[in-house]
Amino acid sequence: MKQKIKTIVYEYFGLAFGSAIMSLGLVLFLIPGKIAPGGVSGIGIVLHYLFNLPVGVVMLLFNIPLFILGMKVLGKQFGPRTLFSFIFLSLITDFFDKVLHLGAATDNLLLTSIFGGILLGIGLGIVFRFKGTTGGSDIVGQIIHKYSNITVGTAILIVDFFIISFAGIAFKDINLALYGFISLYFSSKVLDVILDGFDYARSFYIISEKQDEIIEAITREMGRGGTEIYGRGFFTRKERNILFTVVTRKEVTYLRQLVKQIDPDSFVIIANIHEVLGEGFRPRV
Repeated sequence: MKQKIKTIVYEYFGLAFGSAIMSLGLVLFLIPGKIAPGGVSGIGIVLHYLFNLPVGVVMLLFNIPLFILGMKVLGKQFGPRTLFSFIFLSLITDFFDKVLHLGAATDNLLLTSIFGGILLGIGLGIVFRFKGTTGGSDIVGQIIHKYSNITVGTAILIVDFFIISFAGIAFKDINLALYGFISLYFSSKVLDVILDGFDYARSFYIISEKQDEIIEAITREMGRGGTEIYGRGFFTRKERNILFTVVTRKEVTYLRQLVKQIDPDSFVIIANIHEVLGEGFRPRV
């Protein structure tokens, strides 16, 4: 029990630390630069300048209904870690901005977009590492995927594109929108490195007694394919198929939780993939 409590405390400290880094990216760079990096934080920055609303409050007001919608449409995968992460991110952002009054780190918009995006990517990567998300476009992306043939990654990219474009229209400055796209690019690249090093995909080898349910979940909920490989246990000599599939880094946490939810006793091996050539994956650059 003590070890379990220590693990939970450690994981939530990681979620808080990652969220705090994200908030520093917002407060020190993106908010004073009027640069919307997409997601709920981008909406928060726009409404902050249009109506003088605190960014953290706006993020919280948008994330709560999205979280409830995600719970209803997608199930309980958006659990307490996600709830904790986006609430803490909202509170710490307004604390840094309104209480500590942290100012802009630089007035150079290019540096602002780059380093703001880098801090967002680092923070979000840490949050993902500790099995959480910060809500926002992640939830919207998965809902879009559920009701269409669009992948989660593409859906998130579409949502962020419209938010950044909306910011450029609202501020009547196309340059700010372009800086927003730069920030989004750097945050996504840093997120890739935090989660997977310099490998952009991962392979899963899954051994389970409930393989049919897992196959159905992978194909229906994630839109991914895979292969059944014949195998036999060392000790039991029992014949069974090994499920093999490849996913992007954004899908790793989701698939891991999906398999454990279906079969807590499953045996899962996750390996880095240097390059994947085929449908559903971009060539390595």
